[in-house]
Amino acid sequence: MSSAAKTIDVHRQVLSARIGAIVLYATFGLLMFGPLAFGAVEPWSIFVLEAGAAVLMLLWLAKQWIDEEITISWNPLFLPICAFGALILVQVIFRTTAYSHDTISDAMQYCAYGMLCFLGTQTLTRSAQGRQIGVALTFYGFAIAAFALLQGLTFNGKLYWVRQPHLGGWIYGPYVNHNHYAGIMELLVPIPLVISFSRLTHERQRIAAGVAAAIMVSTIFLSGSRGGMLSVLMELAVLAAVVFRRKRTVRFGIAAVAFVVLLVGMVGWLGGKELTHRFSTISSEAHGEISGGTRVTIDRDTLRMFAQKPILGWGLGTFPVVYPQFRSFYTNFFINEAHNDYLQFLAEMGLAGLAIILWFLIALYRRAWSKIGNWNSEVTGALTLACLLGVTGILVHSLVDFNLQIPANASFFYVYCSLAAAPPLLQRARKRRPIATETDQVEPAAEVVHGETA
Repeated sequence: MSSAAKTIDVHRQVLSARIGAIVLYATFGLLMFGPLAFGAVEPWSIFVLEAGAAVLMLLWLAKQWIDEEITISWNPLFLPICAFGALILVQVIFRTTAYSHDTISDAMQYCAYGMLCFLGTQTLTRSAQGRQIGVALTFYGFAIAAFALLQGLTFNGKLYWVRQPHLGGWIYGPYVNHNHYAGIMELLVPIPLVISFSRLTHERQRIAAGVAAAIMVSTIFLSGSRGGMLSVLMELAVLAAVVFRRKRTVRFGIAAVAFVVLLVGMVGWLGGKELTHRFSTISSEAHGEISGGTRVTIDRDTLRMFAQKPILGWGLGTFPVVYPQFRSFYTNFFINEAHNDYLQFLAEMGLAGLAIILWFLIALYRRAWSKIGNWNSEVTGALTLACLLGVTGILVHSLVDFNLQIPANASFFYVYCSLAAAPPLLQRARKRRPIATETDQVEPAAEVVHGETA
């Protein structure tokens, strides 16, 4: 190969690496955009999410063209994702959906989720990248929690102190609905939590991560979301089971007690009375939100919807269009979601959709559970455990709310799923030097790249 050809090849490799880095960090930047844009529930923010995902996909394809080959890192979730897309196509092509416009609109969102999942799997491949993303999400989650606390102390009834919601709501942080703020925190909290209990950083950094996690968890309680409180307690219980199954040491016990004391102290100091009142109103409507009793009634109505179209459902995204003819009570609220993601998916996608969802979750947990063995010392295991905790929290919360109908929260959820099931990250390590004798010549250590094993 001539020197000119070698130079061109080097330039190609450098350009390819830069594009890969841009796609990786822009993917997570797009995820972080969603919560700041009120959950990405408005047309302009939904467009940014969908168009951003499409542009990043084109950039990834450009990288493959520069590399002169298409290299795809396989993920076991790709098959159920494709099956879900095929089911949506069946609903549209054979006109089984009650309203094609809404089904196509929601399908575009799911295309964006799918592209972000794919890009996350293809670009987040090294431990060093995993560390950087973990640190960035920790700072991001802490910043949102700090903003929520500050806004709560100086609240004037508006988002960011300037934006008045058109339909009202229980504002907390950048969300109109406090339950959805709790949802995004359920996804972000596990990252600093896992860091604080791992051996991946120095002690001071672990302490800082633990404090950040405690503040983030406290805002879930202060938001007043009962579903959020239950979900984050489930996350903490799962983490405790994983931690103490592997390491029953005094240090871990002290760290756990310190975290609980800090959490209880913050919640009691900042909002003890409000939290007590929140639990006392568990069966009544407050702050303009739907009560628990009404949610049960909506669940029953949704099951009647499902009974009429049990196989393919009414069509993705058609719940607010179809539900009024099944509503069995009077209310001033516009019921646009089922307040139970499982029942809404069942009504919209039928038993075929339920089978795909079960396939997706079984593949996810089987793959992720096999990777968390060395979570306290390897980035692969730590990242997988954090993603799995966040996913578990949302799955619990979905029994009483609709976080998966909020684009910002749904995009984080699905990307977490793809990362939890992705191949192990590669790490850069050094070969150990052989023990030298007086007559031996010690060779310099050479860098190697290998995959972490869980």
